[in-house]
Amino acid sequence: MTYRIDLSSVAKSDADAAFLSFAQYTTSNRAQEWYQGLIKAIATLETMPRRCPTARESAFFSQEIRQLLYGQGQRTYRILFTVLDDQPTPTVRILHIRNAAQRAIGEPDASDG
Repeated sequence: MTYRIDLSSVAKSDADAAFLSFAQYTTSNRAQEWYQGLIKAIATLETMPRRCPTARESAFFSQEIRQLLYGQGQRTYRILFTVLDDQPTPTVRILHIRNAAQRAIGEPDASDG
């Protein structure tokens, strides 16, 4: 089965912000390669998106959220998505693209407790 990829406006903004951040510390060619690699990684979700593990965020939301890791080291990003089989065309909805070092969405701040 092939899934349609749907990037939320938030995920697009996340990707742009990550690219701009990366571009500040490297050459424009390297940043462009990173961004193109991100798009290719997202495209792999067209087939077998459930191969990716459940994300930490799933504990805080009613919908199952999965993640695909992209990059390495400090530039590792978590592509957070949900699989929507109940659509006319099965869809992978990309919700966020977040640096792996960031706290999970919905996770309470350690200082809150």
